[in-house]
Amino acid sequence: MSAFVHTLHAVLAGVWLGGVVFTTAIVSPALNTMKWGEAERVLVRSAIGKQYAKVGTTNLVLLLIFAVLDGLLRGFGPVFYAEYALLAVVFGLVAAHGTYFGCRLVGLAEAERRAGNAEEARAFAGERRALQRLSLRVSQVDLVSVTILALATIA
Repeated sequence: MSAFVHTLHAVLAGVWLGGVVFTTAIVSPALNTMKWGEAERVLVRSAIGKQYAKVGTTNLVLLLIFAVLDGLLRGFGPVFYAEYALLAVVFGLVAAHGTYFGCRLVGLAEAERRAGNAEEARAFAGERRALQRLSLRVSQVDLVSVTILALATIA
């Protein structure tokens, strides 16, 4: 039973990391090649993000459950505690990204599209771009997922 739980724990960590890499290295660059305006790309990213959130959140919750089970079965130690701390960071990043950045970016993109004049549209676009840069930096912190995968495999 312990080997099964450990294997599933490591596989779930790999699946999570794979999703992060896929969305960062494949989806985002592909969307940037589309001939849509930036506001339209934000709305498409939001639609993709909402769908991905269903799968990603389920995966992340299962990862946490199996990480705890693995710790219960194999004995908690520093590696497990480090992984749990990193999982808490990832949960926070995911929550912030989805609830704040995603919603705020969509609101700015929609406001930009509805703007009454070019100056107002530029103002919304500038605010949206600044928030996108911050969102990208927050997303890059999710590279702690690599450490989670490493810890899951050696725990």
